[in-house]
Amino acid sequence: MKDFFDDRIIEPGFLEEDADVALTLRPLTLDEFVGQPQLKENLAVSIEAAKKRGESLDHILFYGPPGLGKTTLAQIVAREMGVNIRVTSGPAIEKPGDLAAILTGLSQGDILFIDEIHRLSRQVEEVLYPALEDFSLDIIIGKGPAARSIRIDLKPFTLIGATTRSGMISSPMRDRFGMLMKLDMYSAEDLAKIVIRSAGILGLEIADQEGPLEIAKRSRGTPRIANRLLKRVRDYSQVLGDGSVNLEAVNMTLEKMGIDELGLDALDRRLLKAVITNYGGGPVGLETIAAMLGEDAGTLEDVCEPYLMQIGFLNRTPRGRYVTQAAYEHLGMKMLDSRNGNQTSLY
Repeated sequence: MKDFFDDRIIEPGFLEEDADVALTLRPLTLDEFVGQPQLKENLAVSIEAAKKRGESLDHILFYGPPGLGKTTLAQIVAREMGVNIRVTSGPAIEKPGDLAAILTGLSQGDILFIDEIHRLSRQVEEVLYPALEDFSLDIIIGKGPAARSIRIDLKPFTLIGATTRSGMISSPMRDRFGMLMKLDMYSAEDLAKIVIRSAGILGLEIADQEGPLEIAKRSRGTPRIANRLLKRVRDYSQVLGDGSVNLEAVNMTLEKMGIDELGLDALDRRLLKAVITNYGGGPVGLETIAAMLGEDAGTLEDVCEPYLMQIGFLNRTPRGRYVTQAAYEHLGMKMLDSRNGNQTSLY
């Protein structure tokens, strides 16, 4: 059965529908990249220093929520350094031999980008350690008493890792990265700039500045979601409007899609209302919430909770999750009156 989140428009992870325009909308240089000013400044200095010394760049770990531009930054680094980039992911490297084949194929200064690097197996990680420190591979050939170890020298390269769960990366792996760079959620102003840039690439007319800003406000601080919403606005505007991006078209589109002014969709509201209605606002365990909604607990934890916590609508404690006063106000509901046990709605 197809999972509900496969079609969830505000899912920050990469969806199939993103593939058709991802390459065209991605910025090509650091100057084109919007947002993350401190990260960009530090990265620019490191790139320039490495180029002046004629050395490969130090290993980099990008970490942060999905959809913020980790893959895009890796490709920009390769382009700024003037080297090739090999893209793979942690789950795709199943055994040490797969990693060895990739590393021996890299040229001087090339970049190996491993997405979801926290999902590398322990065996692959142990082979990667000497490759990162000494640019060499220790390969075991044969089994039992006849087994022998050979060392293969590698050309200096740069590993760029990306992860949404930095806490799952082992300490030995983390220590081998020279640069740890965290990507933060974007401001509405930066997201509006991204929407305007993407609209220009897609050939869309921006009729007013309020339209892109409204898309930005409902994008949950994530450029990937902003671009996805822009495409939906384009569809509705071309069919039901004048084809331009304006505030009226944006409001019409997102209202029909059930995305409110803070970027919450039907599932977010169902989660909050379920905790309020059935458990008086909490605390309640994640598994219980998942059972009430008929959804996977891991998906709720990865997709819904981070944003609800970021905007202060949900808190996690050792006793469970509970809904905050701000969430009650947003939903138009009153908190439980401890004196009479009644809970009234403002609808």
